[in-house]
Amino acid sequence: MSELEGGHDRRALLDTARELETPEGIELNLRVAGAVPRSLAWATDSLIRIAVYIVLSMVLLPLGRFGSGMFLIVLFLLEWFYPVAFEVLGNGATPGKRLLGLRVLHDNGTPVGWSASVVRNLLRFVDFLPLLYAFGVISMLVHRDFKRLGDLAAGTIVVYREDTPHAAERGQSRALAPTYALLPEEQQALVDFAERQGRLTAERAEELAALSGPLVQGAPDPAAYLTAVANWVAGQR
Repeated sequence: MSELEGGHDRRALLDTARELETPEGIELNLRVAGAVPRSLAWATDSLIRIAVYIVLSMVLLPLGRFGSGMFLIVLFLLEWFYPVAFEVLGNGATPGKRLLGLRVLHDNGTPVGWSASVVRNLLRFVDFLPLLYAFGVISMLVHRDFKRLGDLAAGTIVVYREDTPHAAERGQSRALAPTYALLPEEQQALVDFAERQGRLTAERAEELAALSGPLVQGAPDPAAYLTAVANWVAGQR
């Protein structure tokens, strides 16, 4: 019996993969985003807003009190509803998240809605406490899914945006039949691994390939061998 199925949970822990089932019964394989990419996305969005504030200040502040009032109103709206509008209308991603390949979803894998996005973003002031998002960072570091307090309250999760892989991503240079019959769960795990291999480092790919145990025993390149078996499972001959 291969260790591939038994290693499924360990694989999830290694590369933050999560399996979710939508209300329609569709199974999603998602990768949870950690504190570093989320911080970079936040920094990018902050720089965008700062650039907009500078331009607006140059246009509005010379207009006197009316211009100052308009500037404060726009500043408030951008600061609090810039992420909400982009997350709901932009497929779960602000410009910063899109640049980092991230998106926000409900915990069940469905697109984030207005109420959840408003809650998670209005609670940013709590995550900011006591300084520089200390509570938010601590919450992400101790939570299995890297959730900040706003995510916990809103029931949301930040994941990597997975584009639908093309068949060529499996590296279909060859196909090899497995040395023994594989269970359906093992076959699916192999195909998932092969489709994502191009987005993994060589070290991570080898680490995950080693979890298949006897299946790669004696293979000089376990990751390449698993890809070849995945090609066979996918129907390539």
